[in-house]
Amino acid sequence: MAEVNGKNSVSKRPAGILPDRAQPHNLKVEQAVLAAILREPKSCVDTVIEKLGTTGDAFYSAANRNIFVSAVELHKAGTAPDLLSVAQKLKASDKLDAAGGELYLAEIYAAIATTVNIESWCEILRNLAMLRRMIDACSGALMKCFDNDADPDKLVEEIETDIYNIRTSGATEAIRDLRQLVAQEFQMLMDIKDHRIEVGIPTGYTPLDDFTGGLKKGEMFVLAARPSIGKTTLGLNIISNVAIKGEKRRPVAFFSLEMTDSQIARRLLCTEAGIPESVFWNGTFNDSDMVKLTTAAANIRNANLFIDPTGGLTISELRAKARRLKNEHDIQLIVIDYLQLMHADARVDSRQQEVAEISGGIKKLAKDLNIPVLVLAQLNREIDKNTSANARPKLAHLRESGAIEQDADIVTFLHRNRDDAKNIADGASTEAELIVEKNRNGKIGTVKLNFYPSKMLFEAAPPVNREFAPGSDGQ
Repeated sequence: MAEVNGKNSVSKRPAGILPDRAQPHNLKVEQAVLAAILREPKSCVDTVIEKLGTTGDAFYSAANRNIFVSAVELHKAGTAPDLLSVAQKLKASDKLDAAGGELYLAEIYAAIATTVNIESWCEILRNLAMLRRMIDACSGALMKCFDNDADPDKLVEEIETDIYNIRTSGATEAIRDLRQLVAQEFQMLMDIKDHRIEVGIPTGYTPLDDFTGGLKKGEMFVLAARPSIGKTTLGLNIISNVAIKGEKRRPVAFFSLEMTDSQIARRLLCTEAGIPESVFWNGTFNDSDMVKLTTAAANIRNANLFIDPTGGLTISELRAKARRLKNEHDIQLIVIDYLQLMHADARVDSRQQEVAEISGGIKKLAKDLNIPVLVLAQLNREIDKNTSANARPKLAHLRESGAIEQDADIVTFLHRNRDDAKNIADGASTEAELIVEKNRNGKIGTVKLNFYPSKMLFEAAPPVNREFAPGSDGQ
């Protein structure tokens, strides 16, 4: 057992898994890192902070942690944390004895002959710290599993989130040389020009892709509309174009908070077959419809589309499920229907704050998984109060939160006259517009669509009106 006090004292180990066994650590490497700081503070302290942070959690020994934290505090105050200044700092805060005293500091100082391996030492400590966090997380999960009242599904998601947080907590973005970045991006632009790689996943609506470059990795794409305008239908049309049609059939995850999985499958089946669902209810289903339906079922059977119909989904549940689907099926697109039906992980003071947390969480998910997220959203009633024939949705009409506008890379509005679809003949279409109102890296404007209510299908229709968006020059 380790000593309670003195230079080899360690932090209290949590009860749970193997409570009498020391957690992974390497005191020699801890001393080597501290020695590097004390010997060459100007060149080493920033390196250690960059690799290990400032909390001292990477150090297993409580004495070593105290020394490190004191060195960091001196560095922040503009004082080089050498042997004498660290000793004085510890003494002033009554922590010198807990840190092993001046003799232990002298022992650390003499522990190495060179600091050349400082980065590899930091990597060792970072990995050991991750193992200790894993032990703590697994131990805590084990204890929760003994609770008879625990919700297994919720517990699994909590454990997955804890494990994912451990995996990403120690990751830091490396500082990159601009010359390397320019060479890398130049090559990517040439590959795009020569059609060797795609800018983004095509939506199946070419005029829209001309504006946006498709659904790009790491981006949050918002499709908003008032109720009963067809945002779910357009969302499903895009899913169909990505997962079912085209040369590349990409795995897609669809989180539907409004429709059941059966409704979604039925809608996709009938749209793919090009027949109205009503033929099944009014008894007009015929042999030709049967051929279309059978062909559509065969096409859909080869699609990698994963549907989650959980109502009231929280942002942490979304993250856990999306990460699992990414790991197991390499999903290339996430679609959420729709944002305002989601919930934050904890109570917040207002609905606006809750939507802001959800929106920020969705954007972070897109960046973490490096895939596009298409999120449907609802507009407020203000647009309905405008009786002008030329009234169109604006960013201010996004319901409940301006954070959606802030977080989204692209914001589009689906707009049409609801009355035009009333009493329309089977197979006939009505006009609709898809307004690209925000495009962080491109143009804004309007895409003309034709809406076929009987088939629940939107198709692109010319012409396309292009306008330059503010900041589209990259500023």
